[in-house]
Amino acid sequence: MKRVRLKVMGISYSQTQSGAYALLLLEENGERRIPIIIGGFEAQAIVIKLENLEPPRPLTHDLFKKFADQFNIAVIEVMIYKLEDGVFFSKLVCNNGEKEYSIDSRTSDAVAIALRFGCPIYISEDILEKAQLSNSPSDTDLAAPEESGTKKKQTSKYGSYTDEELYKMIDEAVKTEDYEKAASIRDEIEKRKKKKGI
Repeated sequence: MKRVRLKVMGISYSQTQSGAYALLLLEENGERRIPIIIGGFEAQAIVIKLENLEPPRPLTHDLFKKFADQFNIAVIEVMIYKLEDGVFFSKLVCNNGEKEYSIDSRTSDAVAIALRFGCPIYISEDILEKAQLSNSPSDTDLAAPEESGTKKKQTSKYGSYTDEELYKMIDEAVKTEDYEKAASIRDEIEKRKKKKGI
């Protein structure tokens, strides 16, 4: 079975399911992308790590990492191995220095954990081929959430703040555990970076 390494491209609001998010994974040495619909909690856990934010208390995935570290368990890779009825199946490949273990996981949790362990994420070639995004207009909206009407409303309210003010606001949002606000501010910062070509 041929495996393809993926990297996390980002998170956007799901265009198909209210209250859900789309996790976008990109082929590391290619252009193919796959969207995975995930819940708000998992989306926050992924965004916090992508943005290197430090929550005042450990989230579940941070706790998992600390627990594993205490017992010398390393997550060495994540493998997305099955797609069934639109649901991706993943496993964490772990090692305690003596033996390798494979643990079943939801893909959203597996990605959040992979980011914390700094381990690679793989998918089988046939699943990537089947699940990849085409270049339809709805896919473009998914890949660039700041262009959709919903996101415009949410990010434009931060448009009048300076970059420095936004960074202070995002720190404050994390301290008060308002991760949805932190994600909205992060989207505004990312939009500005794109405009500046950073």
